[in-house]
Amino acid sequence: MRTMDWRDLQIFLTVAEKGQLTKAAAALGMNAKTIARRLRHVETAMGSTLFEQTREGQVLTEAGAALLAHAEIMAQAAWDIEAQNGLGTAGLSGTLRISVAEGFGSWFLAKHLSNFASAYPDLTIDLVASSGFLSPSKREADIAVLLSRPKSGPMLTKKLSDYALRLYATPAYLAAFGHPDQPADLAIGHRLIGYVPDLLYSPELQYLDEIHPGLAPKMRSSSINAQHRLIGSGAGIGVLPCFIGDADPGLVPVLPSKRIVRGFWLVTHKDSQRLARVQAGKDWLADMVTRHHDVLLPE
Repeated sequence: MRTMDWRDLQIFLTVAEKGQLTKAAAALGMNAKTIARRLRHVETAMGSTLFEQTREGQVLTEAGAALLAHAEIMAQAAWDIEAQNGLGTAGLSGTLRISVAEGFGSWFLAKHLSNFASAYPDLTIDLVASSGFLSPSKREADIAVLLSRPKSGPMLTKKLSDYALRLYATPAYLAAFGHPDQPADLAIGHRLIGYVPDLLYSPELQYLDEIHPGLAPKMRSSSINAQHRLIGSGAGIGVLPCFIGDADPGLVPVLPSKRIVRGFWLVTHKDSQRLARVQAGKDWLADMVTRHHDVLLPE
């Protein structure tokens, strides 16, 4: 077995981060052919192909993803040694990718992320806020905040926080269609807004049946932000997380005693737990939800 050169591993890490040989070469100030040759050295030492060539660039194979987890730990250890000995600037580097639900990312985390970024100016942060989640088990994300606890996979999971949801509408809508006095009133003469049933990416997004059996939305969207805009336009009544509904001065709660509670789960790959940037991200998320508990879970 060929001895592996740490400098070659650093090149491997850069290609994995940049996703293209040309981008990695530019970042390292090297020739792309040299990068490719040095990567072959690593593959020879490992006895495995580490990247697949696609139209977009280099994509990690399963063996490459496994090596990445160990190489990142080595890189962080080297960084820590340099910092402790005054050989480098203390802090975090690389990329931290956080996958969260669309609403939580755009209405909660995005408001506070600049503080985390300011604390670690050399760290690149990807906030992936979408309808659906990237998978830490497949190494698509370093951290994911999910709506339910994963049932299997090489992951570490803990409860991050509960959050509350309520029905909301505009005063203009309620003036036109009336204020429901009880949940059953929602089934008569009211337009409900909610998710497209066959496009739900998590069963935890099914709300209306908890408010009253048989309720179904007449205006539907796969996007919580689009639902918010529909509700805000006076199109109907819909369920929103309180951190969205309460933040919009144009909305009022409907049947406020009907509160729905869901949970956020913090998930990372077990091989990433020792990475300093992942731990820093987890600590920051835990601190944010603790500081703003009343926003996430109002009475």
